[in-house]
Amino acid sequence: GQDWPGSQNNGSRNLVVWESTDLVTWSQPWLLNVAGAIPDGRNAWAPEAIWNPATGDYALYWATNATLNGVLKHRIYAARTTDFRSITTPQLYIDRPGTQNIIDTQIIEMPAGVGSHRYVRASGDGQITLEGSNSILGTWTTLGNLSGIGLTGSQVEGPMWMRFNSGTKWALYVDQYASGRGYLPVVTTDPTNPGSYQIPASGTYNMGGTKKRHGWVLNVTAAEENRVLARWPGTAVNRLQSFNFQDRYVRHASFDARIDPNVNPADDSQFRLRPGLAGSGTVSFESVNFPGYFLRHFNYDFQLVYNDGTAQFAQDATFRQVAGLADANWSSFQSYNHPDRYLRHYAYELKLDPITTATGRGDATFRVTS
Repeated sequence: GQDWPGSQNNGSRNLVVWESTDLVTWSQPWLLNVAGAIPDGRNAWAPEAIWNPATGDYALYWATNATLNGVLKHRIYAARTTDFRSITTPQLYIDRPGTQNIIDTQIIEMPAGVGSHRYVRASGDGQITLEGSNSILGTWTTLGNLSGIGLTGSQVEGPMWMRFNSGTKWALYVDQYASGRGYLPVVTTDPTNPGSYQIPASGTYNMGGTKKRHGWVLNVTAAEENRVLARWPGTAVNRLQSFNFQDRYVRHASFDARIDPNVNPADDSQFRLRPGLAGSGTVSFESVNFPGYFLRHFNYDFQLVYNDGTAQFAQDATFRQVAGLADANWSSFQSYNHPDRYLRHYAYELKLDPITTATGRGDATFRVTS
């Protein structure tokens, strides 16, 4: 909710961390304070990590706005960690001359026999600067930048690496922030050679219908891909429209559940109707913008809650979708573990109640819509 100056000068000093062993089941998030030990550290942005075989742990690096030698600007700091719960004392990692900021940096490891260095990093620092090293925490050599193909820091930022599955080609995605167009891929067969980078011809690549920027590509095995697709099939995104207040939709707000008009952001009113967490022929409502969080009743009140994997949670978050109590062309949702009660709104809040009146039937009837 902060403005740009606020986020630079009084932002969070923490990173938010989730953990998974299979890309399907994820831990609850925790905060890792990385910038609190940096004198005058004012934020923590654009975190990245890479396994460092030389030290047997991860090199964690990020940007922090801080005053050093009388100059306030963003620099890259780094620390080591084995568990992303504690870190070594942060050290200055990358600093550009004068007042030049540097925020976005990403490192890749090269396969043996390719290029002049074991590691290559790309940084947004007024250019898209390429550097090489044989040691992640050692000395880096400037290789060049992308200005030779017409891409400078006044046009692009946020470099992101991707190695093609063939193993002999890489893409460096850069965010066209100046024109608001998101990622542009730049391809190469040798990331250590700035002269080898090429912009593909228009029409030879497809970035999809949404603007993508400032991300990360994770190579996965076929088994990992199959697990993820099985857990998150292409389930449609839906909203629940109130029958008797048709300008209002079910939404979450500060993890409470209610019906509101003109929901902003719209994602707060979007859910995926998953196969029920408990029982066949049932449904559960998973939040679109908080994956893993479901509408769940507790003491007959509804909240958006993280799925803790317990049988009690599964039952509380599971419903039978039946013909609408007020209109059979709509839907009502009967509680799995309290079958005499239905999801309904009361004073615009979502409740789980027995339904005995015409008003109650209207309150407990919804349209599943896009």
